[in-house]
Amino acid sequence: MSWSAARSVGAPAIDLRSLRARAPVAVGLCCVSLASSRLWTSRFKPFACVNAALSTNPTSAAADKKEAVRTEKAPAALGPYSQAIKANNLVFVSGVLGLVPETGKFVSDTIEEQTEQVLKNMGEILKASGASYSSVVKTTIMLADLKDFKTVNEIYSKYFSSPAPARSTYQVAALPMNARIEIECIAAL
Repeated sequence: MSWSAARSVGAPAIDLRSLRARAPVAVGLCCVSLASSRLWTSRFKPFACVNAALSTNPTSAAADKKEAVRTEKAPAALGPYSQAIKANNLVFVSGVLGLVPETGKFVSDTIEEQTEQVLKNMGEILKASGASYSSVVKTTIMLADLKDFKTVNEIYSKYFSSPAPARSTYQVAALPMNARIEIECIAAL
C-alpha cells in the first residue's frame, strides 16, 4: 500500500528487503496521508494518518540475546536441550528431575526425596544463571500422581517465600525415567 502510494506521487521506490539483509536494523519509511477533499463535508472531517515502522532482523537479534546456562552441580540435560536459557532478562529453566548430579540416578523412589532433590537441582541452575528462588516468577509442576499434591506443597513452600511464584500443577501420563515429579520455572534477572 505504501509503495503504491509513493509511486503515485512520483517518489522513487526503495527495496527494503535488500536493506534489511545488509543491516540488522532497518527503519521503515514514514508515510503521511490526508483524506481526499471530497470527504471534507459537514458530515466528514478531514483526517491524517502517520505510520512508521522499525524492524530488526529476528535471526541475529534473537541469537545475540540467548545464552545457555550449564552447571555440573545439577543433572545434565537428558536430550537435545539446555538446563536453562537466559534471554531478555529472564531465565527459562527446563524441567528438572530428582536426579543426583554425580550419579544420574534418582535420590530415592519417594515423592518427598525426589521433590527436595528437584528443588536443590533447580537452585543450582538458578545460581549458575545469576538468579535465585526469590526471583522465580512462574513454576510448572508435573506429577505422576496428583495425590502427591499436598506433600509437594509442604516441601515447595520451604523454597519459595511470599509472594510465591505463579504456578501450574498437572498430573501427567508419564515422566522421563519414571520420575514422580518434574518442575520447570521462569525467573527474572
